[in-house]
Amino acid sequence: MESLAQDLRQMKRTPLDDAHVAMLRELGEERRYAAGEMVVEPGQPMDEFIFCEEGEIEVVDMRTGGKAVEATIGPTQYLGEISFLNGGTWHMPMRAVVDTRCTVVPRKDMLDLMARVPEMSDIIVTVFAARRRRTFEDQNSAITIIGDEEDGGLRRVASFASRNKIPVRRHALGSREADAALRRASLETNEPALIFGKDKVIENPTPRGLARFVGLDLPLAGEDDFDVVVVGGGPAGIAAAVYAGAEGLSALVIEDQVIGGQAGTSSRIENYMGFPTGISGADLCFRGEIQAMRLGTRFVMPRRVAAIRPLGEGRKGYCIGLEDGEEVRTRSVVIATGVQYRRLPLDKLEEFEGEGVYYAATDMEARYCQGAEAVIIGGGNSAGQAAMYLSRSARHVHVLVRGNELAQSMSAYLSSRLEQDPRITVHYETECTELHGKDCLEAITIRNKIQGKEHRIETPALFVMVGAAPRTDWLGECVEKDEKGFVRTGQSEHCPSAYATSAPGIYAVGDVRSGSVKRVASAVGEGSVVISHVWNHVHG
Repeated sequence: MESLAQDLRQMKRTPLDDAHVAMLRELGEERRYAAGEMVVEPGQPMDEFIFCEEGEIEVVDMRTGGKAVEATIGPTQYLGEISFLNGGTWHMPMRAVVDTRCTVVPRKDMLDLMARVPEMSDIIVTVFAARRRRTFEDQNSAITIIGDEEDGGLRRVASFASRNKIPVRRHALGSREADAALRRASLETNEPALIFGKDKVIENPTPRGLARFVGLDLPLAGEDDFDVVVVGGGPAGIAAAVYAGAEGLSALVIEDQVIGGQAGTSSRIENYMGFPTGISGADLCFRGEIQAMRLGTRFVMPRRVAAIRPLGEGRKGYCIGLEDGEEVRTRSVVIATGVQYRRLPLDKLEEFEGEGVYYAATDMEARYCQGAEAVIIGGGNSAGQAAMYLSRSARHVHVLVRGNELAQSMSAYLSSRLEQDPRITVHYETECTELHGKDCLEAITIRNKIQGKEHRIETPALFVMVGAAPRTDWLGECVEKDEKGFVRTGQSEHCPSAYATSAPGIYAVGDVRSGSVKRVASAVGEGSVVISHVWNHVHG
């Protein structure tokens, strides 16, 4: 199966051309570091491109102060990873091994240069993405999560980090590694914590608290107007972001959870063109995010849009209000918020969310049902993909389907696999009637509607993947919606586009659009096509 980037350990090194290096020297300045001097520290903004001319730079192990990895950065090589494109922060400390001379280029100038010289950009972005993959897989990071698997708050932070490909270390309370990390941060050895660097305690251990430290939650105050704001970071939104950047539009993507949306929860997509061995939804969308950032599109998350209103006073455009009171001005809007799984009318459901009840089945959630029974509610593609993925780690997977057959929308290859896998049982005409547990989910009761029989399943993990409620409450009466809340498109007097809404300059793509085809490929197509109409609106 394809991954988010190439394997750094197997890549053939491609140095920058002499002409590229000459451009760097023209834009940058020379900087010297004495042996043992720190070049970058964790948490510092990644606002410079650092190219090594002479000497050697190593990654520092924050626990021991020694060398963290065998490889070092030498002449003709450069520091950084994919966070550089979005103005993130350094994850790991680095220092000069010997007296070192570098050429340092301001980030903005470097991005402009990369946009002008795609051959140079190809080399740098490929290396940056591969470094992120290796750091993520090796969990070699400045971010340390200390706590038990049962801690719901830390689970949400870990899930956010995993789905956004943010590398973290995890240590269980009471372990030798946890005690050492807590002592370095001057904390009690029996309390969970989120630590950045050696001793910086993140006081707000939430996804957004983590996002601030790694540069995903960028401040927007004082920003100039954007040409287009894309609300939602699923396949449709990312495709719009890629094409907006390619067309030279100033674009911003606002995502309230993680990049990938509902598609990002799919552990394996096998019917998307170009990936014959399949690719996870998260990796597919992460690749798209890198592509969009390379073209100049900015991303912020986790930020929730609360409202939208016209700018007024004869000005063309809209003001988008975020939940924390911050506002963003834009000339046009692409609604790509997709859908979310419906909450079932079960007692304790909300109480157990994140504590045994989940709406995604990624590697993070799979850890919680290792060797145990897992239950999935739903009969569509997402449920089928989740069942196949969880069957690798769970003792057995139960799929509860309300009707007498799997959803017609489920791909044939998935339904046949479910029926043939001995570790998966599909329960037709069956529903979940009760959740059991004190502080977290311990068991559920299921009921066969035809036979009227009830059965208890001991399980630590219930995955709800049923229904499709559009995320459109924030729109108010700004655009027309159908009776289910999906955005109506294609009937605008302002624009002939099939994706234009009733409001000028506002478009809807992907699953949130009334009558859309609920497939990743169609969402990507819609997000790609809509930008030509956005461009016409902005420049018309």
